[in-house]
Amino acid sequence: MKIVKIDTFVVEIPFKDGGKGQGITPTTWNTLENVLIRLQDEQGNIGWGEAFGYFVADASKALIDRLITPLLLDREVHDIAQWNRDTQLRLHLFGRYGVTMFAISGVDMALWDLAARRQQQPLHRLLGTASREQVPAYASMVRYADNEIAPRICEKALEMGFRDIKLHEVTVDEIAACRRAIGDDVPLATDVNCSWSVQDTRDWLPALADLKLVWLEEPIFPPEDFATLASFRGNGVPLSAGENWCTAVQFEQALKHGAVDSIQPSVTKVGGISECLRIAELAQAYGAVVLPHCPYFGPGLLATLHLAAVQPTVPQIEYLFVEPAGWLYDIEGLRDGHLLQIPQQAGLGQDIDLGVLERFRRA
Repeated sequence: MKIVKIDTFVVEIPFKDGGKGQGITPTTWNTLENVLIRLQDEQGNIGWGEAFGYFVADASKALIDRLITPLLLDREVHDIAQWNRDTQLRLHLFGRYGVTMFAISGVDMALWDLAARRQQQPLHRLLGTASREQVPAYASMVRYADNEIAPRICEKALEMGFRDIKLHEVTVDEIAACRRAIGDDVPLATDVNCSWSVQDTRDWLPALADLKLVWLEEPIFPPEDFATLASFRGNGVPLSAGENWCTAVQFEQALKHGAVDSIQPSVTKVGGISECLRIAELAQAYGAVVLPHCPYFGPGLLATLHLAAVQPTVPQIEYLFVEPAGWLYDIEGLRDGHLLQIPQQAGLGQDIDLGVLERFRRA
């Protein structure tokens, strides 16, 4: 396929979460920044992708416009995975990880959507053999740092049909408050975003085990300290990480070290669909559980659903538990309680709402 037109957009959609929007990010987090890529081929087909954009949207967009567009515009792409590798090589001087890989991720995703639409097939048929038509999702909370609000939002998620909850609370006390609110039978995890010291993690693992935590996510910095992560295992609390690892190279090193019980590749950050497929092969080889990181409502979430369709060992995916002011796709139309339907139409399986795009577009 020949790429004849490339457009990029930053679409920033406000959301409500019932909290103060403080705690994880450098400034208040109350909008979803979507870096969208629109590719057009010589036949007029359109493909959409999403590069990671929260707080770095302008940088991700600029890298696509400045460095990737000249490499792709008016070029033929016959093998998307090979294009991905070739582009990683061409751009490695600008960083192997971070916004360079965010940008490649989004364009790779758009190429896969475009290829599937050219064949009038749902994306998952190009990725492998689908083993299911729906996948469970857990409710992924923001950080509330409030022992009244956080438990109340957990209860709300259960009322909406979710059966599993992931917190972003960072104290044992906060986690315990949520556990008391939802009871012992609801699977509960927490992501502390690398905020704990090594010693604090060791000291708190017994209490977390008593709280029946189903996994502890990214306890320490740096997140690629695989040896230390491995040393935490076997203490009653499964470990998970990977949203901040990029490319199959880092995932293979983590798996070789036995760093975690489950891995969390993010399709908008890790290198796109092509790199997620490489990571899936590694996970199968090492017998690792894959828990995709996907707090998105754009192409990134749809791509994750298609990837999960062909990976039967993916037990569930992430669903960001917030209320956007607008929806780029009919995501709620795919949800039935805690289950998300895998789209069966061509490409990503849904058409983007251009009205919402224009309403919230800022670049």
